[in-house]
Order: sequence, then structure tokens, then C-alpha cells
Amino acid sequence: MKNEHREIIYLHLHASDRFVISSGIGFQEFAFSIPKPLQNLLLLKHRFDDGEFNMNTLLEFVTQENLPQLLKEDVNGYGDFCWVDFEDEMGLDELEGYEIAELLYLGHAKAHLKPPFFRKLNNHYVYLSHDDGWFNKTYYRSLDTFFYMLAKLLPLKMERLKPERTWLGIKKKNEYPDVPVETLMRLSHLMAEGMTISLKHIQQTRSRLEIPIWVLGDFIHMDDMMESFLDTVGHEPEAKIIYQRKTREWAIIQK
Repeated sequence: MKNEHREIIYLHLHASDRFVISSGIGFQEFAFSIPKPLQNLLLLKHRFDDGEFNMNTLLEFVTQENLPQLLKEDVNGYGDFCWVDFEDEMGLDELEGYEIAELLYLGHAKAHLKPPFFRKLNNHYVYLSHDDGWFNKTYYRSLDTFFYMLAKLLPLKMERLKPERTWLGIKKKNEYPDVPVETLMRLSHLMAEGMTISLKHIQQTRSRLEIPIWVLGDFIHMDDMMESFLDTVGHEPEAKIIYQRKTREWAIIQK
């Protein structure tokens, strides 16, 4: 069972190494939800035809000006899609052989040899995906950025997946505010175990929405994760994200 509509968000937080393994979050959603626009991207694995070539790394890159073109691509169809953001091309030219080797290993193995934040690149992210949105492993210089991204992403997904319309058939605008970051941080211990947020199983009344959360465990293969999800979904969820329509407030309920 593929997570075709990305209504099931799997999150496994590895706080000590500052990365999150996820399913259900794609490149475009990520780019639109992070606090600041992406800078230039050094492409480690890709099929993008319009990148520029850097002679020192022998890798292609995308400038911030050309990033909108990449954002229009169906990167899910690339297979592997891996990149590191960087500040300016001068940083690429200053990279030494061992640093380029670390970057190549990141793209090849989707794992780090050293903490993958390079002074010469001043990168904030390392984005490693296969069938983008199906399996993603993303490193964050600051994990606060991850929670900020998730806080914006959830309302964005809800508006896309569950559009509500007035009696005239016009979609309501800005139905859902961002989730407070502090609210989502209360789920950190469940994310550390490996959890799913299921937008597919939202329960709603006139006054509130309830988004269930189940703890599944540690998965690298997302087919196995989805099988476990299907086995678990009939059980009582470990937590719920609650949205009160009248007050437009978010809350967490845990067992």
C-alpha cells in the first residue's frame, strides 16, 4: 500500500544525530513550510536537466533563482533525490577532497560519516529521499526548524486533503492556523519511537477535529511501516491532535 495521497505522515526523530526519517512529506511541501526560503542546492542524486556544473565537486547545483523550476519537477519520479543547501558557489570551490567524499557518501548511503553540516557551505539541511515523499531522511542544523516546518505543514495538508466549502461551493480561506511549535514538541517522545499522524482518519464534529496518532516503531522500509500501520489503525491511538473550530486553537491529548 503506497502512501499515494500522503495522508499518513510517519515521523521517526533521531534527536542526537539531528535527523528525521519520514514518509508522507514531499520536497515541495517541505520547501514551502520551512522558516526561510531555500538557498542554493548542491545536487547529490537527481535527474534534473537544468542544473549548473561545479568543477571542484564535479556535481551539479541549482541556484536560488532557478529553484522555482526544480520545485515544479516531479522529483518523486527521480528515484533517489538528494541535496545539500549552500550559501554561495565559492564555498563549493573551497571544499577539499575528504569533504566531497563525505558529501558523496551522504548521497550514496543516505547516512553520515561525520555530522553533515559543513562550515564552507553553511548548510541548514541535508535532504535524502527515495521516491520523494515515500522515504525521506532529512538532517536539520537546528531541530527547532523541523518542528516549525511541521507546524506549518499540518494545516497546509489539511486544507489540501480535506477542503471544506461554504454553501456556495467556495473554499474557505485560512481555515487552519499554524500549530504552535510548543504543542508539537510535546510529541517528541512519541516521534523518538516512530509515530504516524493519520489525516486519513480525522474525526470531526461541528466544534472540533481530532487527528489520531499511533506509535509504530523504527522503520527504514516504508512498505513494512505501512503494513504495521494497517495492523495498528484499529487500536486506540496513543495521542490525538485536537483543533477547536470556535477558538481556532490546537491541543494535544495523550493516553
